[in-house]
Amino acid sequence: MTEKTYPSTEAQRQTDDWNPMWDMLAEMDPDYLEAFLAFRAVPQKNGPLPQKTKELIFIAINAATTHLWAPGVRRHMQNALREGATKEEILEVLQLTSIMGVHSMALGAPILNEEWEKMNG
Repeated sequence: MTEKTYPSTEAQRQTDDWNPMWDMLAEMDPDYLEAFLAFRAVPQKNGPLPQKTKELIFIAINAATTHLWAPGVRRHMQNALREGATKEEILEVLQLTSIMGVHSMALGAPILNEEWEKMNG
């Protein structure tokens, strides 16, 4: 089996996929952060799902009432739109996610309108 390499913490810091909370974690325990980032990169870099599908799942995760992370919702909506997702597909993801709690829709719908307008305005 060939060894796979994943972006270092510093390389990931330069992308739009950087969570500012990770700066604090990098100071507290850089080895843990490096391991976590490598772990989370595996399904993002490998596997049979198309990138658009992965981005739709990331929208659901970030909009879920247990997470409600608006910067992640926005980032993954932008990525999904770039990958060819439609407004209707993203709205359906929010609707499905809202089954956990309507807060998902309250968070995601305004962001979807903003991002759709930016791309198609």
